[in-house]
Formats: sequence, C-alpha cells, structure tokens
Amino acid sequence: MTLQAPLHVQLYEEMAHRIRTGAWQPGERVPSEKSLIAEFGTARGPVRQALAALRADGLIAGGRGTPPRVQLTAPAQSFDTFISFSEWARGLGFTPGQRVIEASRRSATEECARELQIVPDAPVVEIIRVRFLDEKPAMLERSLFPYEIGKHLLGNDVHLGSVYQALARVGIVPARARHVIDAIAAHPLEVEQLHISPGTPLLRVRRLSYNDVGTVIESADDRYLPTMATFVVENSAKHRNPLSRHPAARRAGEL
Repeated sequence: MTLQAPLHVQLYEEMAHRIRTGAWQPGERVPSEKSLIAEFGTARGPVRQALAALRADGLIAGGRGTPPRVQLTAPAQSFDTFISFSEWARGLGFTPGQRVIEASRRSATEECARELQIVPDAPVVEIIRVRFLDEKPAMLERSLFPYEIGKHLLGNDVHLGSVYQALARVGIVPARARHVIDAIAAHPLEVEQLHISPGTPLLRVRRLSYNDVGTVIESADDRYLPTMATFVVENSAKHRNPLSRHPAARRAGEL
C-alpha cells in the first residue's frame, strides 16, 4: 500500500491488488466489513469508502443487502505515459511473459513505408510477439521499425524483455505517440497464438511512436483479448484533451 495516500486509498490499493493477483477469486464473496476492520485495524468509514471505490471501478459487484462478490475484470491500461507491457503488468500485480514468433529484417511495403516515413523497399525490422499475463495469452503484438532503429533488437534483447528498454539503452526513446483504437475480428495468426475461435472480437490498438524531433521510430499493431485489458483516458476540464474522435471510413481509402 502507498504510505502517503489516505487510509481508504491504501485499503483500496491492497484489496484491488488481491483481486488482480487472484488472491480473491472472481465470484468469491468479499470478506465482511467486520473482518476487514479487524484485519486492517481501522474504522468502518475507510473500509466502506474503499469498498465503494472497488464497486465503482467494477472490481466487485453487489451491495445494499447483497453480499459483494469479486467481479471478473480486465486490467486497465492508461495512455498518459510511455510504459512497457512488462512494467504495466508488474504494476498491476501480474507476472508478464512473452514468446517471440518472429524477429526479422524485410523490405518495407508501400503502406509500411508510408507509416514509417521511409521509401518503399527500404529495410525494416518486424517483431511479432505473444504477450502473457500470469502465463495466459493477453495480446498479439506486431511492431515495425526502420532498420537503423530495429537492428538493435535483432539480438537476444527482444527475447528477454522490453523493446522500449532495449532501445533506451542505445539512446532511442519515444517522446510521443498517436493511438487509434478499434475492434477487429481475429485473423488466423491470432486464432493460433491466442487459442481463440476464428472471428473472435479483439481490441486493436494501432500506434505510431515518435522521437523528440518528430521522426517515426515504430509502427505497432497490438491486438488484445477484451477479457485481458481495457483502456483508460482521463479528461480535464481545464485543458484540451489530445484524444479525438474520427468517423470510421465508409469505403477503402476514405481515411
């Protein structure tokens, strides 16, 4: 628990951690207020505040006469900062994992070249990985890099951990990114690697990452199981939010 946070926030963080790590299983009854008060040595008020916050976040369900139970939820991921999949997973109490399907050099297609702002047929590095949360498949990740950037990932680093951390070691750090989120039916590779049925709906996040001078360093296509991740965007009344809505294209080419 965070020592500097108010007591009810500390209680919320501890209970949320138990839910996300499976210490409290989906469908299981949440311990009674009396037992939580005794365990944490606190008053009823902070416990009730923490339970209300868990209910508001969809981590528990029930109340008002119905004993609250743990709700099956997907871990949330925010776009407000750059954080690797591994860091995100560990921050939520999960054990991250990965399996590299492909890490290779190839020639850029016209579409790939346009996204990476390079000439067609220029060399690029493509990395395809399955990402895991507690040994369960969560996402299929496709990443493309201009060769001068991606060449640093063709050794063992990509098999061992975070791409962002491997790039940071050679001074390549993303400064901003543009995300497009939509839904897509599972293609054969997702069916095979995520162990799902053909046509299963997935959350797709397409990302272009830039360095501090505006050069594209990565084009990524991440496809998540909806049961394994949700996405969070926080708004402010004082500042214009960079998130914008775009109508879906009606026909090919209307982007």
